[in-house]
Amino acid sequence: MKFTKMQGAGNDYIYVNCLNEQLANPNEVSKFVSDRHFGIGSDGLVLICPSEVADFRMRMFNSDGSESEMCGNAIRCVGKYVYDNNFTKKSKVTIETPAGIKILELRIKDGYVEQVRVDMGEPILKSELIPVKVSTDRMIKAPVEILDNTFYVTAVSMGNPHAVSYIEDVDGFDLYKYGPVMEVNKLYPKKINAEFVQVIDKKTLKMRVWERGAGETLACGTGACAVLVASVLNGLSERAATVKLLGGDLFIEWDEKNNHVYMTGPAVKVFEGEITI
Repeated sequence: MKFTKMQGAGNDYIYVNCLNEQLANPNEVSKFVSDRHFGIGSDGLVLICPSEVADFRMRMFNSDGSESEMCGNAIRCVGKYVYDNNFTKKSKVTIETPAGIKILELRIKDGYVEQVRVDMGEPILKSELIPVKVSTDRMIKAPVEILDNTFYVTAVSMGNPHAVSYIEDVDGFDLYKYGPVMEVNKLYPKKINAEFVQVIDKKTLKMRVWERGAGETLACGTGACAVLVASVLNGLSERAATVKLLGGDLFIEWDEKNNHVYMTGPAVKVFEGEITI
């Protein structure tokens, strides 16, 4: 299997060109290649496929083999892959995902994609559509008991579900204690991506994330979008802010006119290779 390893803000995936051929058992392949000791090492596997409704289609698998609806950092790298490898020369491309069709604006320098701005669509705030099991139409600043602590959670879906909580010190936070328990809480029938956020100021948010099916990652694009939306709903930030993650910064905007969320960030090729599966 030929592959390309790419990363967006440190969120790294193994990318496979499936435009002309299919990859059997991607769930198992993802678990194997993701292993950082016995495989290639990544947060998961991304397949770049043909689409009947968009320019390309993305399938994304977590490191535990589960398939996810959407990944903001991965989709930026898909945009870079298809442009840099001459599958398109358009600076605006559409990518089909299980969370809908996303529009990518490719920012090119010296013939290669350096950054990508993604129209992530409208955030989903209705509880039953996220989904979260609460009695209210929206879950905003709702108390959730996790072990010995109470977190005030705002739930947002960006095609995949997120639970956003606010803490005073994100660097000193024991993510490995609380993240796995939040992920599988009974409130979340499809599990949850858990973001823990420190507000630096109205234009700067700092977060760590425990991703559903992957554990802590250096960045989560949909999570950063959910954090901005949650922060606006809680009166903690402006509608455009820099979200600081362990792997780098993402710039997130929530447009008041069309209700769409936009994410801008880097896309980087790490290396290419071939492995026997």
